[in-house]
Amino acid sequence: MRVTVLYFARMAEIAGCANEIVEKAPASASALFDRVSDRHGFGFGRESVRVAVGDRMVGWDTVLRDGDEVAFIPPVSGG
Repeated sequence: MRVTVLYFARMAEIAGCANEIVEKAPASASALFDRVSDRHGFGFGRESVRVAVGDRMVGWDTVLRDGDEVAFIPPVSGG
């Protein structure tokens, strides 16, 4: 299964990219987050990150499908 992962804010800075293709992606949003978090060393726990598939916010137990676009949105601060 192949999915596109989108990163925002600090996560994009840490990963060094705003998006990437993940081949042989795991079947759930939580497992995908664990994989990319381990690879990039994000340092954010799931409790502080939101996940969206396509154009809607979803839960961590969401089952992914081939071709999905998955966005991980970290906490953002502003001023």
